[in-house]
Amino acid sequence: MLLLSETLPDSLPPGPVFPKAYPELDQDILTESEKFTDGQPYGLFARLRAQAPVSWQREGSNGPGFWALTRYEDVMRVDGDPKTFSSQKGGILMTYGPKESRHPLLFRASVDAMINMDAPWHLQLRKEHMPYFTPAYLAGLKEKVAAETTRLIDAMAHSGECDLVEKLSAQLPLFTLCEILGVPQSDRPKFITWMHYLEVAGYITAKQRKEPQLTPELLKFVKAFNENVAEMFEYGQHMLQKRRADPKPDLMSAIARATVDGELLRNEYLDGSWLLIVFAGNDTTRNTISGSMKLLTEFPDQKKALMADMSLLPNAVDELIRMVSPVIYMRRTATCDTEIGGQKIAEGEKVIMYFSAANRDPSVFPDPDKLDIRRANASKNIAFGFGPHVCIGKRVAQLQLEEVYRQLLTRLPDIEYAGGIDVAPNNFVHAIRKLPVRFTPERRAG
Repeated sequence: MLLLSETLPDSLPPGPVFPKAYPELDQDILTESEKFTDGQPYGLFARLRAQAPVSWQREGSNGPGFWALTRYEDVMRVDGDPKTFSSQKGGILMTYGPKESRHPLLFRASVDAMINMDAPWHLQLRKEHMPYFTPAYLAGLKEKVAAETTRLIDAMAHSGECDLVEKLSAQLPLFTLCEILGVPQSDRPKFITWMHYLEVAGYITAKQRKEPQLTPELLKFVKAFNENVAEMFEYGQHMLQKRRADPKPDLMSAIARATVDGELLRNEYLDGSWLLIVFAGNDTTRNTISGSMKLLTEFPDQKKALMADMSLLPNAVDELIRMVSPVIYMRRTATCDTEIGGQKIAEGEKVIMYFSAANRDPSVFPDPDKLDIRRANASKNIAFGFGPHVCIGKRVAQLQLEEVYRQLLTRLPDIEYAGGIDVAPNNFVHAIRKLPVRFTPERRAG
């Protein structure tokens, strides 16, 4: 089985090939990770939807540019047509940078993963994961998630204030992921540290590209970054090879023993599978738990309505996911000359679907910037993608969010965001590193 990282083109010709049907607006914002530390650029997305829904975006001197899609209809069309818009021909990230600046381990693993595959390989690997996301399996997982949520809230409930990310948002998804994978309890804290470094990988690569002479502080951080990335992959290879020799009833064994065209995955694909499950299985839920607390504070009427009627919780979770949209974008590459929304797209050009923009398209979600826990079509959000690549762990994320907010709002009814959010410089995921909250402490028993 040929490695995808060996087939990925090193560079693309500058584009676009065909004339632009829409004006260029606010160039460079979408490519600058630092600009996302203030939150997602919803104002820009609104302007693009209205004036340039298929917008050509430059990439400075380091890339050929790409088409940015901000309308729900266009994002759905591209995500649902993997034959015309490939994950495999260019990967799912906006850019992988010049060959000389790529982190060798992270680049290879991020490309050699199921999320970048087209049919038939993608479906073959996806089937190997499915037993761990069935209703029967999730029913048992839900009980464990409920117990862990109670334990985590017990630990913070008497303080009156805390960082929600540290005490809850980072901990619960980690617990859930490790339960599914079968990671020993003693190894689990490592995952939080690895996530910290993975979230700033793109930012570090861009910094090194722009500033060859790094400051001593950044050099120290880069050293720690490289050490932690190496440790993460060493651990993954060790555990996956262990499961190949001695399989257990867990997802790690399913990944280790997965086959494509009748053959076990090469070690390079095991690295890719490991990176994907560690990042995707942990990061998105963590950021949605945190982002949801901020939204419920900003829309107190909706929080009050939810507390008055907890039967609204499943729909409220869909609405919170719509508004947070933890995955900002996904990329596809055109496999032939085609057209989207009146704009001709050339074969080989990059097309980037902005899920967070599509989820606030007023033609689908009226008054889209308002949290509405009773929104009739909240479940139509595409925060987890659409089509054959829809996130396999979508239901796991939903059940965690439902349990967290059922318990939080019952036990700490006045909990609220206290200001001081810290968002990582990342234009791929909305990565919340810190979210202070305050509440009336629970009285200790006795």
